[in-house]
Amino acid sequence: MTPEQLIARILFRDSNLIILDKPAGLAVHGGPKTPHHLEALLGALRFGLAQPPRPAHRLDRDTAGCLLLARHDKAARRLGRLFSAGLIEKCYWAVVAGDVPGEAGLIDLALAKVSTARDGWRMVPDAAGQPARTRWRCLGRGAGLSWLELRPETGRTHQIRVHCAAALGCPILGDPVYGRGEGLLHLQSHRIGVPYWAGRPPLTAEAPPPPHMREALTRCGVFAG
Repeated sequence: MTPEQLIARILFRDSNLIILDKPAGLAVHGGPKTPHHLEALLGALRFGLAQPPRPAHRLDRDTAGCLLLARHDKAARRLGRLFSAGLIEKCYWAVVAGDVPGEAGLIDLALAKVSTARDGWRMVPDAAGQPARTRWRCLGRGAGLSWLELRPETGRTHQIRVHCAAALGCPILGDPVYGRGEGLLHLQSHRIGVPYWAGRPPLTAEAPPPPHMREALTRCGVFAG
């Protein structure tokens, strides 16, 4: 990805933060098996500051959409406090396989991490695990699919993916761990709201659906953009 392409994916920017539309397939952080990652590209987003912005949270490699970046240390600390207090609005879109039961609800299903030498790690429902809650609403149905809006109230790893598969019985399309894994993951961080300044309206951004999700959204009978 070129600096120009990265800059074109900025949804919001001010002196404190940037909201970026992260593409699916790009990891946020690097590692021994992840030589290509977003952090290595963030030097293009300095915009006159000495240091590049840094991610204030993370999205899975295969999740597209709104990613919040702090432009300096003070912003990073403030955003960390807002995330810890649960004050950041996080709204996801997903296309899942099957017809979800009902129109809306709250999934309250604790999760724990398990790992085996053969299969690696994954998250599983476990009453003794960490609390995990996700509010959901069905926005459309069609062709054996459901289009969901999901608002996680906690931030557990793979929370939305496990909740869709285990609690609703409808795994997200393209999920290689909790579903069939055919094609790209149909999960997007669609909207984020940040009450950065007390007493002022939240700073918000909304990402357009990524190209790989648009056909499935159209099949659900509502999306026309």
